[in-house]
Amino acid sequence: MHKIPVTVITGFLGSGKTTLIRHLLQNNQGRRIAVLVNEFGEIGIDGELLRDCQVCDEEENVSSNIVELTNGCLCCTVQEEFLPTMQELLKRREQIDCILIETSGLALPKPLIQAFRWPEIRTGATVDGVVAVVDCEAIASGTFVGDIDALMAQRQADSSLDHETPIEELFEDQLACADMVLLTKVDRVDAETHKKVQSWLQQELRPSVKIVPCKAGEINPDVLLGFNAAVEDDLESRPSHHDTEEEHEHDDDINSTFFIADREFEPEALVKKLQSLMQQEEIYRIKGFVAVPKKPMRMVLQGVGSRIEYFYDRPWQPSELRQTKLVLIGRELERDRIAAMINN
Repeated sequence: MHKIPVTVITGFLGSGKTTLIRHLLQNNQGRRIAVLVNEFGEIGIDGELLRDCQVCDEEENVSSNIVELTNGCLCCTVQEEFLPTMQELLKRREQIDCILIETSGLALPKPLIQAFRWPEIRTGATVDGVVAVVDCEAIASGTFVGDIDALMAQRQADSSLDHETPIEELFEDQLACADMVLLTKVDRVDAETHKKVQSWLQQELRPSVKIVPCKAGEINPDVLLGFNAAVEDDLESRPSHHDTEEEHEHDDDINSTFFIADREFEPEALVKKLQSLMQQEEIYRIKGFVAVPKKPMRMVLQGVGSRIEYFYDRPWQPSELRQTKLVLIGRELERDRIAAMINN
């Protein structure tokens, strides 16, 4: 039997991975796609966003973490139990044309890909390609890698310079493993900045890797699928900062916490609170759902760096509580302290 091609979607926090996958599901061109969301956080925000996309209404839970969608696709969420979830998907191989894996923004890609060498998976699936999603605006603002002009000057002066932070190393490991880079949010910067970011990125990539601008996750599936790279057999050509480490837990101080409240928030007031919180705490990412007074629609909130965005995605269902649920990812975050600052 043929191996199911798997496309790994990696990229830093808030780069637009979930938006990209939602667009692929809504424009699957007849493909039966299984999506596996490897989440960093105790509330399944990204998985819920994918299941709630307009085309793919949830039918029923067929297991604890696999949801069937009405257009023939599947959506899964997994935090620790990657192997059992993959084995369950492989049992359905005749129903699946390809699998997309959205990694956590804090995940090193190579350990995940190495799992496809395991005998339980190797005979049924292959990593077709790795796509890194990169936020052009965040790179330009220095959110991930600092000042680009300074970094390029340093690279020209000494290409062996060490990287300043674990976050930079993680980001560069994601780039080093990529078969393609999708550069998102290019519409938010001017042409000169776009060119500067793309020039810097090209220096970080293997020569054959292309950079494709992408707006709001809108890209033809044929561009992302069908690399036929068999990445699990090609990892030696994709160097990582952590290749010599037997087992790597990336930056143990990075953690996630959550905020849940049976209360409603005015969007502008909540954004101000969260922006103030991000100045006081080292927070990399905020994502979640917000209940807004007198609004029948659920509000989706996403924040990265100092930028916070929100939109309304669907009506609150009669069977669900109108709760505000946020996941915060950062360094040494304490739940009680976070909750007190948001509720203040």
